Amino acid sequence: MPIYPELQFSIQEVRAAGKRLKDELSLYSDVDWRDAHHVFAVANSWRDSHFFPMRSVYLSAAYRMRKIGIKGDMAARPKRMPSIRRKLRESDIHLDRMQDIGGCRAILDDIKGVRSLLAEINEGFPHHDRRQWPYIDAPKDDGYRSHHISFEFCPRKKEQSVFAGRRVEFQIRTRLQHSWATAVEAVSLFNGEDLKHHHGNADWLRLFKLMSGEFAYVEGCPAAPGVPDRSLRIAEIKALETKLDAISTLENIRTATTYAETYLYGDGKFFLIVYNNDDHTVTVQRYSEILQLQARLAIIERQIEDGLTRSKVVTVEVSRVNNLVRTYPNYFGDVGVFLNNLRRIVQGQDALEFTLIQQERVKIPKPQPQGDVRNLNRHYTRWYPS
Repeated sequence: MPIYPELQFSIQEVRAAGKRLKDELSLYSDVDWRDAHHVFAVANSWRDSHFFPMRSVYLSAAYRMRKIGIKGDMAARPKRMPSIRRKLRESDIHLDRMQDIGGCRAILDDIKGVRSLLAEINEGFPHHDRRQWPYIDAPKDDGYRSHHISFEFCPRKKEQSVFAGRRVEFQIRTRLQHSWATAVEAVSLFNGEDLKHHHGNADWLRLFKLMSGEFAYVEGCPAAPGVPDRSLRIAEIKALETKLDAISTLENIRTATTYAETYLYGDGKFFLIVYNNDDHTVTVQRYSEILQLQARLAIIERQIEDGLTRSKVVTVEVSRVNNLVRTYPNYFGDVGVFLNNLRRIVQGQDALEFTLIQQERVKIPKPQPQGDVRNLNRHYTRWYPS
């Protein structure tokens, strides 16, 4: 049975560390470096203590998907430290009360699957439902659509009581909604912007909001506030696509990437994805033990805080390596579903749900007969317009 990390500090220390994370922490100052290292040690320990609750929510949701025969993918991941710090700075929330330190995601083929799984979860789930955010029926202003549930972990055994009260956010979305969200992040990575948090090119932000309206129309759901009527938004989508040359940009994001002839061996289901902003290389490392994964994550995040690397790092749990690209396509330049639908709309056709189109996927190389390769590398060549 895997060993899951427990909190090594008091809740009071966690709350104090959360307050300090809002500040600029120097790891080089003769005065502050011990304080900075302690703050990150406490914060990392708090985050790591969400691994078991996160896995419990993951398995409970996956069981219900199998039970009612819903097709889709599941993934689980802890929140990245830069995201934790940004959220602490931009809100009044305390670190020990943050609801999405641990996160799970179900990506289903269509809106019918989302409704079915949500009904199954609402009928009975082993963890306490604290709150729900129905961003499918009430999209965010920027066009983001997904259904979020904040669960509070409820231990079933005495030895699990150390994790009681940990909060895990569960997101349920369609592949169409997922294609929108990950296209936003893929364009952000490619262009060096932060469109997800509304920082970047206003035309791209507007295009994504209008495309969200088209996807909502296809799924029979409400559009985000401020999205114009269909004829007007299609005309505006076409104009923005021409102005941004958006289809060509998305094609280059998708095709400028190739796998090296390597393969992931082993039976671990925990993966660490590192995206290097300097050379646009993605490295994937596989782990069978949570403790090894969190130790490696802490090292890379410390390098990021020290300014030694401009990489982005995320850890995830998926059932098969092939699911990595489907659940986190933004890191792999896989924007095929969104691109195909944008092309259809520009050509005067309706967008299509995932179940009605064949998604183009990057092929995973077959295992090599010899060797002990543990990394999967993908090399990006940035495209520059002439």
